[in-house]
Amino acid sequence: MKIEERMGTLRADFESHFGMKPVAAAYAPGRVEVLGNHTDYNEGLVLSAAINYGTCILAAPVQGSECRLYDGKFKESACFPTDVRGPSPKPAWANYLKGVYALLRDRAGVAVPAVNVWIEGDVPLGAGLSSSAALEMAATLALGSVLKVQLELRDIARLGQKAEHEYAGVRCGLLDQITSLFGQDSALVETDFRTLAVTTVPLDPDLEFLIANTAVKHNLVDSAYNERRAKCEEAARFFAGVLPHPVRALRDVSPAEWQTFSGQMDPVSARRSAHVVGEIDRVQRGAGLLKRGKWREFGALMFESHESSRTQFENSCPELDHLVTTAQAIPEVLGARLSGGGFGGSAVVLVPCSAAEAVTEKLVASYRQAFGHPCDVLCMRASAGARLL
Repeated sequence: MKIEERMGTLRADFESHFGMKPVAAAYAPGRVEVLGNHTDYNEGLVLSAAINYGTCILAAPVQGSECRLYDGKFKESACFPTDVRGPSPKPAWANYLKGVYALLRDRAGVAVPAVNVWIEGDVPLGAGLSSSAALEMAATLALGSVLKVQLELRDIARLGQKAEHEYAGVRCGLLDQITSLFGQDSALVETDFRTLAVTTVPLDPDLEFLIANTAVKHNLVDSAYNERRAKCEEAARFFAGVLPHPVRALRDVSPAEWQTFSGQMDPVSARRSAHVVGEIDRVQRGAGLLKRGKWREFGALMFESHESSRTQFENSCPELDHLVTTAQAIPEVLGARLSGGGFGGSAVVLVPCSAAEAVTEKLVASYRQAFGHPCDVLCMRASAGARLL
């Protein structure tokens, strides 16, 4: 979304719908996870990027005790009282806004006004590109401005995460929120989720990522996401009991330690933890490869990551596996893997810019032959993070 070019239209739409002018606006991008799957809530490492698709929020204070929401893309309305304390079944998307508003209200410590909110975004839903975090981060910035609650970036991320935990029912880590906030043009975001230290790694301008959307819609509340997280926590407790050093999370377990003790574990917990321990190691190696310009070797780690997701974490699906297998057979492709929570969504494919069009055609044709319909393939540009407008 070229948001600066759209602001005039969005302001006019807000005024036409609500009969007043907005006083705050914010934009936040979605994200693509490049390497480091399900490592964030295990206090591990991730390489990711903010993308050139996102969500814009416009807001204004209003008299009364009812907050009104309108989604400009889907033409859907919702409302909730200013004293909201929990989620409601429908519409599900409104729960993210309820959570952000309620948490900001409680942070303010004083009475805050109701708000009118206009939402417009272009992050493909269910594609594993974190439309939810884009919504949360844009809402936190815009509503924070209206309600006069100022937060540091990492506190904004934590507030969005808490809203997702308590109002959407997803026990997500901080990957999506951190990436949406800290993204930079033409760079990957390298995050240590133990310390929340964030650095950036420049992208080679001759390479880009294709995002191949399977169109398999996944809902992490209904999927096995929460079960996977519980198994990781169970595995961390096991290792804390057998290793001679403190273990707070799977971040504290080395591949060699996993190999030594995994035979004593519940087999499912062993597989889940094998993926996470291996992913943290792959990110450490991958970051070093990126800094030395070793893109082919980095791409090999992406393929390795997907195989671990498929066999150990079991959060892939036939459609994602087909895309990655197809990509691996194309000589120009450097690497590919599922991106995000899994169970559907998108594969991320690393290619030279010069080969992007040809690779896209091959992926689309192969997917159509296998599943009877094409997949959408987007060219991803690593982009700037969330901001007030």
